[in-house]
Amino acid sequence: MSNSKLSKADIKKQTGRVITRFGSDLLVSRESEKPIRCTTKRKLDHAACGDYVLWQGNQHGNATVVKVLPRKNALTRQTYRGTPKTIAANIDQIIITSAWLPRPLWELVDRYLIAAQQLNAEAVIVINKSDLAEKQATDADWKALQDYRDIGYKVIAINAMNGEGIDELSELMQDKTNIFVGRSGVGKSSIAQHYLPNIKLLVNDISQSGEGQHTTTTATLYDLEMGGYLIDSPGVRDYVLDKLTTRKLSDGYIEFTNYVPYCRFNNCAHKHEPQCAVRTAVEKGKISPERYKRYLNALKNID
Repeated sequence: MSNSKLSKADIKKQTGRVITRFGSDLLVSRESEKPIRCTTKRKLDHAACGDYVLWQGNQHGNATVVKVLPRKNALTRQTYRGTPKTIAANIDQIIITSAWLPRPLWELVDRYLIAAQQLNAEAVIVINKSDLAEKQATDADWKALQDYRDIGYKVIAINAMNGEGIDELSELMQDKTNIFVGRSGVGKSSIAQHYLPNIKLLVNDISQSGEGQHTTTTATLYDLEMGGYLIDSPGVRDYVLDKLTTRKLSDGYIEFTNYVPYCRFNNCAHKHEPQCAVRTAVEKGKISPERYKRYLNALKNID
């Protein structure tokens, strides 16, 4: 993509979505046209992959992003200076990926679910390497998966090697902006490859066109053939909510929601407070004891 002269229509302010960024420049989508390279003003250097922006063409040089439109949500990480940095924005659905090898860490799955709740995003739980389930899965693992189903989460078994579960997940990803998250080795990239068969070609096109060198640490927005988008990068895939408060932790355990209003204290941590409706629900079997134990363990890290 070159910086050839733009038409008068191109010079008008238009909306687009950030595909990726490289340094101070952005690659922005255009309806029915090739993406355009844009430079951001200093006050807009927070623009990130997935942002909707207003841009204006320039007959001499790059187009310019003139406004970042309001976000639905944003995934942020703390920089080494301790300031938050947005790595992706406007997420509709988080696909939480585990596998039977390496073994699932249900505490980590819970933490991703809390992140999804904080972002007001949907969550899907995927278990890859389904062929290993018979040898690797324990009764406690099956119970954990059933607990997630019981509180309303969709759980899908997948085998990225033979395509099992790929179509089922595809239906859930359709017309949404999705990201995969999960620990290393669970097969996130292998699953994503089913939906992005030409991902390497696209990366090469961006790099070779003079639009800046694409690196594996840069979040990139990809169109999905079935409709919707997938935001992919190691930085996004390994995302975990950085800081938790007791309130955020409790809100992330959605099965607590119906009981919290009946706790005696407004700031109840559901730990040892008297007349705690959440604890009572656990004792009556209405809330999974295993999930509650993981909640208490997470609470220790906050305390």
